[in-house]
Amino acid sequence: MDRNLLFGRRIVDNCNQQTKYPNDVIISPSINQSQKPWRCGRCNSVIEPLQTQLPGENYYCANCIMLGRNSTLTQFYHLPEENRFELQTQPLTWTGQLSKLQEECSQQVTECLQQHQRHLLWAVTGAGKTEMLFNAISEALKRNERVAIASPRVDVCIELFPRIQSAFANTEMCLLHGKQTDPYRYTQLTICTTHQLLKFYHAFDNLIVDEVDSFPYADNPQLYFATEQAVKKEGGILYLTATPGKKLLARAKRGELGISYLPLRYHGHLLPEIKIKLVPNWQLKIKKKQLPPSLIRAMKERIAKQQRFLLFVPRIADLPLIKIAIERKISVVRCVTVHAADPQRLEKVQAMREEKIMFLVTTSILERGVTFPGIDVFVLGAEDDVFSDSALVQIAGRAGRSTDRPTGDVIFWIGQYAQNVRSAIHQIKFVNQKGRVIQREMHDL
Repeated sequence: MDRNLLFGRRIVDNCNQQTKYPNDVIISPSINQSQKPWRCGRCNSVIEPLQTQLPGENYYCANCIMLGRNSTLTQFYHLPEENRFELQTQPLTWTGQLSKLQEECSQQVTECLQQHQRHLLWAVTGAGKTEMLFNAISEALKRNERVAIASPRVDVCIELFPRIQSAFANTEMCLLHGKQTDPYRYTQLTICTTHQLLKFYHAFDNLIVDEVDSFPYADNPQLYFATEQAVKKEGGILYLTATPGKKLLARAKRGELGISYLPLRYHGHLLPEIKIKLVPNWQLKIKKKQLPPSLIRAMKERIAKQQRFLLFVPRIADLPLIKIAIERKISVVRCVTVHAADPQRLEKVQAMREEKIMFLVTTSILERGVTFPGIDVFVLGAEDDVFSDSALVQIAGRAGRSTDRPTGDVIFWIGQYAQNVRSAIHQIKFVNQKGRVIQREMHDL
């Protein structure tokens, strides 16, 4: 066993393992049986004996089984993190420029990571959060610290990784997610899904958690536990979001978190505001393989102008019916649909990035973390409870992300007004109100 693979990382292996581990490896129970109820040492879930019994009065954890079985027949093999990296004097190779507002947030974030604090960066979608991290990460790497950026979504990690690679071209880094086939490597900079944090143990000097309001991270005690376990005891955690939940804001109000706020996008424009189209009985239309005429017209207009767009719908079951409806009414295009379990999901999203297709019909998997410059955004059935208010804000934020087209259209087709729609409209108006104040202040300077 290469000892580098054990630094800051706990490998689950059988108690009677045949693998040859280093002589100084730390071995510990992977199921905590010292008190009742028993808990999984990897995800902190309670072991349910009736549901998880194995032969010979042994038990396993069902909640993190996707990472390999952790049971009373296994144990942890681990080495403390030693930060065995080559010292870098100038790790940042990005040569871009931040705006004045971005620079202010960047400095606050840099100080936060330097002091290993808990901090929240609340910035609207399209504010340029990634670029605002570069200086803070660079300074951490200069200090020979180990850094990770984690996100709940695979798509976000895949899009983020090449951007970080480009910004830190001479730094070894790895990308970790459930669909990854490349083996794990010990690197100073790690990009991973939040589920991958369950494998780390006091590894990172600073951990950046992106999209903290997003499923499956939001209100997930196992992933919160993973976050605290992955960072060193004296390490720092930076939370990033455009739509912070009540718990995060309450922590900031109590002084448990520092907070930086940016209500303008990187190009200085406000968020596109939501337009509403009332279409009663849209669900019945879908069942009949039909769509509201106003939605068809909106799609035809954009296809004629070569204006790309995303159409969000509530459920996977809607996709094949909507595909038929679109191809019946708009025969000149091929309708491409995508959802979380789609085996061609990554290829379809990449085709949209490369502008090989005009539009995607998607579930909420593309609500955040992916950027298609210059698109419009449509949502059919936005009042459905599958869409939270924060999800709708994120969906709206897919539009207007390009300097060349900083506005964009955001249109929701709904059967009736619901709280999630009203809240999303209110949130965007709220941040735009704050953004206008800053625009006026900048104009007066």
